[in-house]
Amino acid sequence: MTRAVQGGTAKLLPDIDHEGGWLLTVDGAPQSYVDLRDPMHLEFEYARRVAHVLDLAEPRQSTLDAVHLGGGALTLPRYVAATRPGSRQRVADIDAALLAFVEEYLPLPPDAGISVAAQDARAFLDGSPAASADVVTADVYGGVHVPAHLTTVSYARAIGRVLRADGICVVNVADTAPFRFAGSQVATFRTVFEHICLVAEPSVLRGRRFGNVVLVASHEPFPVDELARRTAADVFPARVEHGAGLERLTGGAVPVEDGDAAPSPEPPGGAFTIG
Repeated sequence: MTRAVQGGTAKLLPDIDHEGGWLLTVDGAPQSYVDLRDPMHLEFEYARRVAHVLDLAEPRQSTLDAVHLGGGALTLPRYVAATRPGSRQRVADIDAALLAFVEEYLPLPPDAGISVAAQDARAFLDGSPAASADVVTADVYGGVHVPAHLTTVSYARAIGRVLRADGICVVNVADTAPFRFAGSQVATFRTVFEHICLVAEPSVLRGRRFGNVVLVASHEPFPVDELARRTAADVFPARVEHGAGLERLTGGAVPVEDGDAAPSPEPPGGAFTIG
């Protein structure tokens, strides 16, 4: 199935090797993978890393109030609905045509507890009640870039306002050495949150390739050792950088103010595209 959406041309491709699996692409770039039969099956490695954070979020073994910035095919909201039934989730994605496309062909279960708004992520945050979320996930891309206005100190503050005191923010970015963008995001979120870590594959952290880097930010200490154990045990293992290791990786970076904002870097040709 193909449809013109705000971000370009969206396609839903069935996974011929996995019944019930669907890949969403926009202009050839993979956006989401959904397993309609098993929403706990996460095909993308970075999504599994975000899911580990969600599993470790407080309150454990209970429902979550979650805000998801960037919808795609609603992979992570489906995951939370399956792993923490009864959770209340709100999703914001500016691309109304893409949301309608996903709703038509990959509908949510009627009792999923997920509401979806066709709205800019920053405007959605500004209109959300303070201290209303346990978790905010951010995976917002305009094409292959994180929009500039979603990289700034004021954006981090908007997320911090919506989170509860013990809440967690999880942001998916993409970068490579010398990690100027990821470093700027660490510095930016550090102006709001006391505890920061990054999660990525070792080859990405060593600068051997461009790839996803998951930033986790919170006011209260997060169980980074348990997160490291879980990500190291994945099929494609990842490493957690925090403390001195994170400082070595991103030290010297400065926060991004509104007047200095720029989109995330251009991926090298073919890094995230398929035919």
